Amino acid sequence: MTSPTSIRGIVARSVRCAALLLGAALAGGCASGPQSHPADPFEPFNRGMYQFNDSLDKAVLKPVATAYRDATPQPVRTGVGNFFANLGDAWSFVNNLLQWRGLEAYESLVRFSTNTVFGLGGVLDIASEAGIERHKQDFGLTLGRWGVPTGPYLVLPFLGSSTVRDTAALPVDFYLGDGVDRIGDIPLRNSLLGLRLVDTRASLLGAGSVLDAAALDPYSFTRDVYLQVRRGAGGGQADEGDDQEGGKLPEDY
Repeated sequence: MTSPTSIRGIVARSVRCAALLLGAALAGGCASGPQSHPADPFEPFNRGMYQFNDSLDKAVLKPVATAYRDATPQPVRTGVGNFFANLGDAWSFVNNLLQWRGLEAYESLVRFSTNTVFGLGGVLDIASEAGIERHKQDFGLTLGRWGVPTGPYLVLPFLGSSTVRDTAALPVDFYLGDGVDRIGDIPLRNSLLGLRLVDTRASLLGAGSVLDAAALDPYSFTRDVYLQVRRGAGGGQADEGDDQEGGKLPEDY
């Protein structure tokens, strides 16, 4: 079990990581002029990272995800997605508790228990069929609930859209919230991490086509949608420091 001292160390390292990324963004220069977005002062740096991620996606991730989608039956892909979403429900339970959301924490725990026991380890989403709602949360949203502002928008290499606050929360999500990352069997762990990445990317193939066809500026569109999702657009949000439902919109279309 992770001790309070180690948790404080992880949080401290996450803050240092965010500071380093913020410094890199500052070194990349700030956008200026009437067209600059108030939440995106590091737009030149972010656009560079976006182009890097997009090139990597087109060269590697998208072809692999397309092959995976074409070769894997839909029921199997649904089961894979359910399995990883079920692991996410366990971390959502912790974050809902930290945010004092009693009902949401209870339903997250019931979802995880039900799908793990009766859904073949989460492959079957029995809880959704029973009408138990998913309340997706992460440590970035927990920091928001505690009053930490989002800070500027950042595009991270390989990971995509983020903010200074969400970047600071990433190590906590990875070290404490990612059940796959804590698997001791390294080949199994790496296989599951790869499967999750490919399955997530495959689920976005349709959205990527819509984005390419409809958005004059995919970067701005992705940024605005991400920020709206994180601020709980339409979810009854009171203010920026009180994020409601959300969950990250994956960057790699």
